[in-house]
Amino acid sequence: MQIALLILVLLAGLIMLPFGLPGLWVMGGAVLLDAAVVPSHVVSLWLGIGLVVVAGLAELVELALAGRFARRYGGSRRAGWGAMIGSLVGAFVGIPVPLIGSLIGAFVGAFAGAFVAEISQRTQFAPAARVATGALLGRIAATAMKIGVGCAALAWVVLSIVLRTS
Repeated sequence: MQIALLILVLLAGLIMLPFGLPGLWVMGGAVLLDAAVVPSHVVSLWLGIGLVVVAGLAELVELALAGRFARRYGGSRRAGWGAMIGSLVGAFVGIPVPLIGSLIGAFVGAFAGAFVAEISQRTQFAPAARVATGALLGRIAATAMKIGVGCAALAWVVLSIVLRTS
């Protein structure tokens, strides 16, 4: 029963990721809680700590990808920072759409942040829109990366459980 509940929470965390919700943190927290509270020790405390570290690293990479793509599409450092800040603000403020509002907000924020930062340096609309499109693509790549990390984390925990129980 305990293993099934843990797997269910991990799957819920994985499902949260495409919506821009903190699914990796939920997954890491669930493993940490299971390791600390449940006496049967199906998962180790080190596994939980490892998942929390991986979640933190994935957050940093997610934050940097929008800016990196903005610069790759010809943007300035200012556009990169605008994409990162816009993405954070957009995710925090969100859009009033149930479940996916923060994800849409992060996408719009990355685009808008890069666009505003780039247009403040250039007066041409087309190059700024190209840079902002790069920032949006970076944000989409970051979301895909986090889903991939979530799948790897789920596989890591399931493999750990199988090896400990067999």
